[in-house]
Amino acid sequence: MKNVLILLLVAGIAWLGYAKYSPKPASGSAGQRLASVSSASIPPARDDEAVASLFKCDGRTMCSQMTSCAEATYFVQHCPNTRMDGNNDGVPCERQWCN
Repeated sequence: MKNVLILLLVAGIAWLGYAKYSPKPASGSAGQRLASVSSASIPPARDDEAVASLFKCDGRTMCSQMTSCAEATYFVQHCPNTRMDGNNDGVPCERQWCN
């Protein structure tokens, strides 16, 4: 009986930890925007208006402030003083978003 209680206690703690730290799907309009932006690529140069409607230069300069590779690429190409392409190869946030 003691072993069963210990097993139930351990299983309960494991379940709570999983529930708390497992990835959850985004919901609502912000989640939908994030999902669509994450899979989006930067359109060709002739679609500058479409790109501008997705992203705006707002002072963010670091990869930890971005939500996708497309957003980081836009910021590096269009916004001043970004610090997202440390090796200057044209690919920003290689460890976080654009790997």
